[in-house]
Amino acid sequence: MQVQDRKVGDILIVQPLEKRIDASVATEFKGKMVDWINAGNTKIILNLANVDFIDSSGLGSIVSSLKTIGDNGELLISCIQETVMGLFRLTRMNRVFQIFPSEEEAINALSK
Repeated sequence: MQVQDRKVGDILIVQPLEKRIDASVATEFKGKMVDWINAGNTKIILNLANVDFIDSSGLGSIVSSLKTIGDNGELLISCIQETVMGLFRLTRMNRVFQIFPSEEEAINALSK
């Protein structure tokens, strides 16, 4: 799975370059997220601008990343497409995650 990562100050921005986060890539994606968290990244923004489909495995890997970071940091989501937002609403994950329309708004929220 191709994922772009970059730092803005102490904030890690993770942007999957694939259109799908599904069973075929969920384990690899989760592994990368855990590696970044274990490397000391406590403020992470998951930019989902390129992702137009997430299945239950993909959603599980994102939730697992949130659990891994726990109370030691924050995992925010930005640039979510409406098709993916539908899944987040259906599973009520929109109440679990802080979701921002733009990466800039998520950065501002973490910079406070």
